[in-house]
Amino acid sequence: MTDAVLAINAGSSSLKFALFAMSGADEPGLLARGKAEERDGARRLVAHAPDGGMLADRHAASGEPDGHGLVSDLLAWSEEHIGAGALAGVGHRVVHGGGLHVEPARIDDALFAALEALTPLAPLHQPGSLAPIRALRAMRPQLPQVACFDTAFHHDLAPPVSRLALPRRYEVQGLRRFGFHGLSYEYVARRLAGLSPSLADRRTVVAHLGSGASLCAMRHGRSADTTMGFSALDGLVMATRCGAIDPGVLLYLQQAQGLSVAALEHLLYKESGLLGVSGLSGDMQALLKSDAPEAAEAVDLFCFSIARHTAAMANTLGGLECLVFTGGIGEHAAEIRARVGERLGWLGVAIDAAANAAAAPDIGAADSAVRVLIIPTDEEAVIAGHTRDVLLGR
Repeated sequence: MTDAVLAINAGSSSLKFALFAMSGADEPGLLARGKAEERDGARRLVAHAPDGGMLADRHAASGEPDGHGLVSDLLAWSEEHIGAGALAGVGHRVVHGGGLHVEPARIDDALFAALEALTPLAPLHQPGSLAPIRALRAMRPQLPQVACFDTAFHHDLAPPVSRLALPRRYEVQGLRRFGFHGLSYEYVARRLAGLSPSLADRRTVVAHLGSGASLCAMRHGRSADTTMGFSALDGLVMATRCGAIDPGVLLYLQQAQGLSVAALEHLLYKESGLLGVSGLSGDMQALLKSDAPEAAEAVDLFCFSIARHTAAMANTLGGLECLVFTGGIGEHAAEIRARVGERLGWLGVAIDAAANAAAAPDIGAADSAVRVLIIPTDEEAVIAGHTRDVLLGR
């Protein structure tokens, strides 16, 4: 087996991963992908071959004293699959790179400490990004690891787009709109360029719709605006996150309702969004199946939020020529795509019902003034490509 790289995309209690061959093609070749997660006192690792065939479905008890169980499971299975000594390095999605960390970089003590220091900027996401890095540094200190930053795609955003309307002293301290989901947007931008250079040059809004959701306005394949700002709370309504909200509401909750900072943080990140409005679930599939009026209201708010912010992105671009759906909801929820398309009809969006139901790559109607596409994202492929390039000194 040729040398391989392992791409890790970490969540709070799960690791999405993919193994790629280092050599043999311009882009790393997929060897396997899967997920390792911990739930209800047990760990599970599932891996699939590129053709979808099952490679592994392993179970273990939780509770390793060092807290490295999922990473240990993943490393062991990966080396069994590709052969001992074949793993050249591991790449990680790091949620926040701050204002200084843009290019993918090999992780050393100084970089790891700098990334830990950014935790206050993403308190519920950065620790999850760093946990597998910390585990591998302890388990395999000589194994090269590379950080790939989710904020990097938006790094070149400039005022007024990047600016917060706060006293300038805070801007000097580094407070700005950062943007997230950058690895996903980078992948979509590459795919657009691969489909057609002229398509990549269009004024495009990409809708990354999943449990976390955001939009990115792209011009010539680069970020011109995005809905997530200083934090991953901003912008669209999400599964359990509120999205854009009047800051006066937050002051009221603290001053009149007596919420502590910790309680408010939990409310905004874990109890709001689709879950908060429906009172049932933050899972879009469950809401679409439900007959409860509250579920329908949550779905309606989600679609309204997407359309509302798409109009704002189109304003930044000076028009809309292409709309791309990606992410779990964007790729699989035809009803959401249809509802968003209906709300954006005034902008020239028209969706073909049959193509949408079949999740065709191009779902725009014949008379649509806007190209409407579905492009499945692959953050792990972007991580693997960056990791290979760093390891090879490119």
